[in-house]
Amino acid sequence: MADAPEETRQGIAAPRAAAIAGVIFSVLLIVSLGLVRLTVPADPAEPGGWLTDPDRRNAIRVALNLVPFAGIAFLWFMGVIRSRLGAREDQFLANVLLGSGLLFVACLFGAAALAAGLAGAVDSGHLMLPDSATYHFARIASHALLNVFAMKMAAVFTFSTCTIGLRAAIFPRWVAFVGYACASVLLVVITSWLWIALLFPLWVLLASVVILTAELRRAA
Repeated sequence: MADAPEETRQGIAAPRAAAIAGVIFSVLLIVSLGLVRLTVPADPAEPGGWLTDPDRRNAIRVALNLVPFAGIAFLWFMGVIRSRLGAREDQFLANVLLGSGLLFVACLFGAAALAAGLAGAVDSGHLMLPDSATYHFARIASHALLNVFAMKMAAVFTFSTCTIGLRAAIFPRWVAFVGYACASVLLVVITSWLWIALLFPLWVLLASVVILTAELRRAA
């Protein structure tokens, strides 16, 4: 009987922690992606003359420095959601959620590492621009990691999270349906319009705010 209040507090804290982590991840990734989209040319085959601009390089550094913290917050968000499910967890969907989430973070970190290496090579004078085979390789590879592989994994993560959320009633049904729509768009048209990548952190932000609001009302 003495353990019941402690278990209740943990049950209340888990969704609240997931929501807070989701908000932190969403804000950091939205800012990071926004800086990248405003600074880096959309076409990865474009020459690298833009990297010679110190202001653009500084903006890229800020964006890249936010990525590790966004990844940590996302891992926390994912872990708290799985711990919240407990015995109700569907093993198949939980494995898909975990695998896609980890691959998303890996692709995000890989793209950021390539971009950081590219900017560092320009700063040190070891990479000559605007026309360099090394530049084009790193640029195209980071573009593919972020906008193809990472976003596809984000779509799979959203699909599995929405399905689990519907079954376990973690958030309202309409949040899950919005997530399905966002994931479908990410799967189909992400390579056509790069700003669509913001759909993933925006959906995580929406789900996190809904969960946090519900928990605050329940606690009140």
